[in-house]
Amino acid sequence: MSLRQRLAQLVGRLQDPQKVARFQRLCGVEAPPRRSADPREDEKAEAPLAGDPRLRGRPPGAPGGPQPPGSDRNQCPAKPDGGGAPNGVRNGLAAELGPASPRRAGALRRNSLTGEEGQLARVSNWPLYCLFCFGTELGNELFYILFFPFWIWNLDPLVGRRLVVIWVLVMYLGQCTKDIIRWPRPASPPVVKLEVFYNSEYSMPSTHAMSGTAIPISMVLLTYGRWQYPLTYGLILIPCWCSLVCLSRIYMGMHSILDIIAGFLYTILILVVFYPFVDLIDNFNQTHKYAPLIIIGLHLALGIFSFTLDTWSTSRGDTAEILGSGAGIACGSHVTYNMGLVLDPSLDRLPLAGPPITMTVFGKAILRILIGMVFVLIVRDVMKKITIPLACKIFSIPCDDIRKARQHMEVELPYRYITYGMVGFSITFFVPYIFFFIGIS
Repeated sequence: MSLRQRLAQLVGRLQDPQKVARFQRLCGVEAPPRRSADPREDEKAEAPLAGDPRLRGRPPGAPGGPQPPGSDRNQCPAKPDGGGAPNGVRNGLAAELGPASPRRAGALRRNSLTGEEGQLARVSNWPLYCLFCFGTELGNELFYILFFPFWIWNLDPLVGRRLVVIWVLVMYLGQCTKDIIRWPRPASPPVVKLEVFYNSEYSMPSTHAMSGTAIPISMVLLTYGRWQYPLTYGLILIPCWCSLVCLSRIYMGMHSILDIIAGFLYTILILVVFYPFVDLIDNFNQTHKYAPLIIIGLHLALGIFSFTLDTWSTSRGDTAEILGSGAGIACGSHVTYNMGLVLDPSLDRLPLAGPPITMTVFGKAILRILIGMVFVLIVRDVMKKITIPLACKIFSIPCDDIRKARQHMEVELPYRYITYGMVGFSITFFVPYIFFFIGIS
């Protein structure tokens, strides 16, 4: 057998959805009972559970339920030879019966655009379920919108800015690679889809795995030598963070083992190639006279390129959100630097030592987080209310139903880019200015 054939066999084994299903069963996740061929019998069987709001009716976009307008554009077709099922489609329920369990788990997250929900499943190991729910949240918007501001406002703005540069680069390349390779998510059955928020995107590589690899490694690279702490702490953090995020994606039924390995290795390659330029990029963003124009133009150009790679899916909006956030944070750091609001410590003060944790220090940190996040959420809400109706008006799209309107690329992309651009700008300029004004910088 040639090396090529052996590699093809290995790829096939690592991509096998049965291995994902086996890992889920090992962790205590079992598929619900097989549905009967007669829908009326299913309705009778589900009648005792009608009190659960997650089970009332079929969500829009689910098989057998009403399809939302534009939902065909949220389905990424599988490659003819790639196996699996099309992305963005609930592939049915697993046919095998698992051991009975007194408790069930519903959808971890609901796709706000397609209305799709995760499958109900029997979960016998609830500590593992909670752990992997936490792990998958380490790659979702809620985590990012708390994590990066916390670094910029409370810990080290330089490290926070450069983490954002790396995150934008890694996530952008990951999203574009998905749309070039176009491999589907693991088929269900046999896999149980506990989460479907990203189900309309392609699978290879896992951008959760990429983010879960890039962030802890970059944190250690950026802070070791700049801050005083034992390297052992960083060497413990990296495998714990990375393995938790990666395993959580297999547990949720969203990725094959091959997707995870590819995401990890791809991130290492990106860091090896681009990490040496992070300092240069950050210094350019802060100091170059025309940096804001170049930043906005470059991020728009990258967005336009990526949006032409494939048919519409939720990954287009995610890419616009990533690029908008990166552009906003970079532009905000430029304005902040030139106004002298936030100045990085001089090199002769390195390595930095953490300040003693007193009630004053702790109180100011909590106050900065509360004030900052309230302001950021207000900005996001205001921009959403402005950009969506404006885009609908410009492109003559009805905006009576916001969810339906957002299924149009002409609405979703400007909304995500402009809104999260302003969110990023607020994080690095407006909020630090408020802190400076009220004296809690």
